[in-house]
Amino acid sequence: MAFEEKKLDEIRRQKEKWGKETLNKSFDKLPERGQFRTSSDIPVSQVYTPGDIAELDYLRDLGFPGEYPLTRGVYPTMYRARFWTMRQYAGFGTAEQTNKRFKYLLEHGQTGLSVAFDFPTQVGYDCDHPLALGEVGKVGVNASTLRDMEVLFEGIPLDKVTTSMTINAPANVLLAMYVAVGRKQGVEQSRLGGTVQNDVLKEYVARGMYIFPPKPSMRMVTDIFEYCSQNMPQWNTISISGYHIREAGSTAVQEVAFTFANAIAYVQAAIDRGQDLDRFAGRLSFFFAAHSNFLEEVAKFRAARRLWARIMRERFGAKNPNSWMLRFHTQTSGVSLTAQQPYNNIVRVALQALSAVLGGTQSLHTNSFDEAYALPSEQAVTVALRTQQTIAYESGVVDSVDPLAGSYYVEHLTNEIEERAQKYIEQIDGIGGAVAAIEKGFMQREITKSAYRFQKEVEAKKRVIVGVNDFVSDEKVSMKLLQIDPAIEKKLVKQLKRIKRERNKEKVNEALSKLREAAEKENVNLVPFILEAIKEYATLGEVCGTLREVFGEYKPPSIF
Repeated sequence: MAFEEKKLDEIRRQKEKWGKETLNKSFDKLPERGQFRTSSDIPVSQVYTPGDIAELDYLRDLGFPGEYPLTRGVYPTMYRARFWTMRQYAGFGTAEQTNKRFKYLLEHGQTGLSVAFDFPTQVGYDCDHPLALGEVGKVGVNASTLRDMEVLFEGIPLDKVTTSMTINAPANVLLAMYVAVGRKQGVEQSRLGGTVQNDVLKEYVARGMYIFPPKPSMRMVTDIFEYCSQNMPQWNTISISGYHIREAGSTAVQEVAFTFANAIAYVQAAIDRGQDLDRFAGRLSFFFAAHSNFLEEVAKFRAARRLWARIMRERFGAKNPNSWMLRFHTQTSGVSLTAQQPYNNIVRVALQALSAVLGGTQSLHTNSFDEAYALPSEQAVTVALRTQQTIAYESGVVDSVDPLAGSYYVEHLTNEIEERAQKYIEQIDGIGGAVAAIEKGFMQREITKSAYRFQKEVEAKKRVIVGVNDFVSDEKVSMKLLQIDPAIEKKLVKQLKRIKRERNKEKVNEALSKLREAAEKENVNLVPFILEAIKEYATLGEVCGTLREVFGEYKPPSIF
């Protein structure tokens, strides 16, 4: 990239000579361990030179931090000005229990909240629904009514923290609850900061926590875009998630490609709705996984940043530089955590977190070492948070912006990931876009094939998982695990019944009736109607049930 052709030819000749005279002699004495490929099946050479990035143009492809194409970072100074948001994912049992954990994390230096909701909440059922039996409060906090959200954030000023909520199909309902809590605290919605995940397409692809069919689901996504652009300028209207795609078994390349294919669908849907691109695009955010192939992960984040900038500027014609920014949250890999030798997970998480920081993340969650067994204990979540703080304050990697730039290998990987992801996007465009590709099972099949290949490699020991398929130990590890009391479910059901008795039933029914009428019309934004119902203590299940009556439920296609 900084070498003239004559010099590149000389380097290529010298590399060929090195291969014949030095490398081959080494093979005679010490053969290599096998074939080397990244988790995305990208071949890895012994050594990289300027010849491997000869087509890279520094100003066109790298540039400077904070300037197009943003490869080197979305802000000019990155962590020299302020660190990423340290945001530990938390939520379990009752709102009171999770509130206590939130306060514990804030007291220990966490700088943002991230809420995990239980399965019933994620699919729009109240805690007393028959399908909720045995799942209430198990993998997240239950939020059946506004009262749960009031308790969840009691004593936590919503104008002082930002909150990320991992909720998708009922995202509009949880956002309405958050707005209502803010108002009760005296905080206007225009001052609320945070993110609602609101990414239902990846639920069809990889996770399965959907309610409605794609068309009404897309309507509800764009409802939030529209509402927040008019009323909540500090709120990130969606967190388009590659994390769950990756955790389902995709490669790093597929994670970028499928996430951006979904993002393209959301952007186009908003434009078709008549929204101004440069008004809503700056509030889009993304959510990626950090896995264990360290340099591939760093390159993935850099490639994603450049690819998204090009998509927004060249494909959609965005004029505002803020619209080109890939602002993303990262979480270390849950599926890489092992029940065998669980303290090894501390090392895995540290390496994954470091790759996210070197890749330029704006927000980071580090998984706890005991999560292969249960929801995190206080000890484990503290170690996870301290991991981020150690990287921030002790490692020195944050002192320079994009310190791995210029590495021949990193730049080669960055180029390769971007090119391969772009080819996937073009293939999805040919199918008719993300929604059509999902309906035909294309992304699902690609992920399944990648997951199968990875598992076969693990079983054949082509990929070593320390403590699982090599370096195995029979040592028993004693850990104090977080236990969810089964009595919590009965307590929450009893509490819900009391709220239903005490609320104004006529106002609830009137609000739900108006919501139903609005849902039956096209191009009517449902967020204000949901907010009115929530303020009257209509439950999550009642709101989602009303919408189920109008929209129906999604039934997935068979993909095999």
